[in-house]
Amino acid sequence: MPMNIAIDGPVGAGKSSIADQVAARLNILHLDTGAMYRAFGLYALRSGVDMNSEEALSGLVERVDVQVEYRDGAQRTLLFGEDVSEMIRTGEVSAAASAVSKWPAVRRHMVRAQQEMALKADMLIDGRDIGTVVLKDSPCKIFLTAATEERARRRYLQQTAKGDMTPYEQVLRELNARDEQDMNRKTDPLRQAEDAVLVDSTNMTQDETVDAIVAIVEEIYGKQ
Repeated sequence: MPMNIAIDGPVGAGKSSIADQVAARLNILHLDTGAMYRAFGLYALRSGVDMNSEEALSGLVERVDVQVEYRDGAQRTLLFGEDVSEMIRTGEVSAAASAVSKWPAVRRHMVRAQQEMALKADMLIDGRDIGTVVLKDSPCKIFLTAATEERARRRYLQQTAKGDMTPYEQVLRELNARDEQDMNRKTDPLRQAEDAVLVDSTNMTQDETVDAIVAIVEEIYGKQ
């Protein structure tokens, strides 16, 4: 069986960047599931469908073509062949991803695709329901988090570096709203799996966080 590692956590915890480095250290693939939901959120925005209609989104998700490619060791997310890796990181698309991901039909489609990928190769998968749904049988589950204000600070710095000058206070409000929606949605809410190891990176550097997670993986799977 492939070595599968699950990393869950709230928005702004740094899952994608941390997972990239951990996967590189272990020489395995990293699947960013949030990017898949973001790509579908972008497609829903472009299609002009009602984000509150599961019926409309259910029909849309059956038609969407989201592919993941790895170029120079990094994941690129394609929507109908278009590389949307950068444009799916905007606040508008982030909100759309949260809106569409609450619907069972959308999640079933995405989870099925993610599980099929995990069966084919050693893989680290990060998201919000990996340890509880997608890789619920994996022996290696990690819940990565940080204090709300610290997550908002990191997101704010990330956005300003890309030219998005949204005020910190607004970033914090949006992050709190996203947490509320993710943790209280009816289908596959964000929560720490009972057998997941908690990693709180509030007072840790990125390198320290990567080291901590690699140590957990090696304790479970052995040195790679």
